[in-house]
Amino acid sequence: MISERLKTAFEILGFINIPHIYDHHAEEASKDSISYLEFLAKLLWAEIEAKKERVARTNLKLAKLPYVRVLEDYDFEFQPSANKRKINELKTLNFVERSENVIFLGPPGVGKTHLAVGLAVEAIKNGYTAYFLSAHELISMIKENIATGKIHRKIRTLSKPGILIIDEVGYAGMDEEVAHYFFQIISNRYEKSSIILTSNKSYGSWGEVFGNNVVATAILDRLLHHSTTINIKGDSFRIREKKKAGFYDTSKFDEKPTE
Repeated sequence: MISERLKTAFEILGFINIPHIYDHHAEEASKDSISYLEFLAKLLWAEIEAKKERVARTNLKLAKLPYVRVLEDYDFEFQPSANKRKINELKTLNFVERSENVIFLGPPGVGKTHLAVGLAVEAIKNGYTAYFLSAHELISMIKENIATGKIHRKIRTLSKPGILIIDEVGYAGMDEEVAHYFFQIISNRYEKSSIILTSNKSYGSWGEVFGNNVVATAILDRLLHHSTTINIKGDSFRIREKKKAGFYDTSKFDEKPTE
């Protein structure tokens, strides 16, 4: 009867993990003479941790990350300019608490996306939400929603995640209308929630990306007001791996020019 009543109580309270661990913990409590309060605390915290894991798994799927990588896997020895001390500070997620932004600048292949994804994964593990999209995807999304008259609804949707990751800004230019709505997205999140952005362009070149120096300046003004910029200057990880595999022949670059 007690077992049945407990089972019913667990269902009413929405406990999913406790029914699977209750017997084991009860046996341990009996064997080790654990107090009732300690026994109850163990059960409840096990349920809380299991719930956090379920939420994190769901949020990880909703984030639409291109892959899952962690900060610990980044090779700082190969890319010493990727300021490990700053990355470790960002890993504390204080920037998310303060609604600050993070911008990774550098040429292709230096691991900007890896670091952006790694921070997002760390945030999701700690209960935050995130959403990832490339600048190309965002441009297409803006154009599509302008055409269907849903652009303002989409901007509100992109304001909701705790972290919005915009990858590869600078690979595709924007026309005036798209740049205007890009600014609206940045503006709506300003001092409310965080943005992680990666770009292969220095800030001085953003006028070309957005097709308008005035718009570029307005975007940078909001992005950089509360932000951390990490400028990575190094060789490409992808080229390094090709060299290791013997697929990248550098001998032609070593030849002396003919006179």
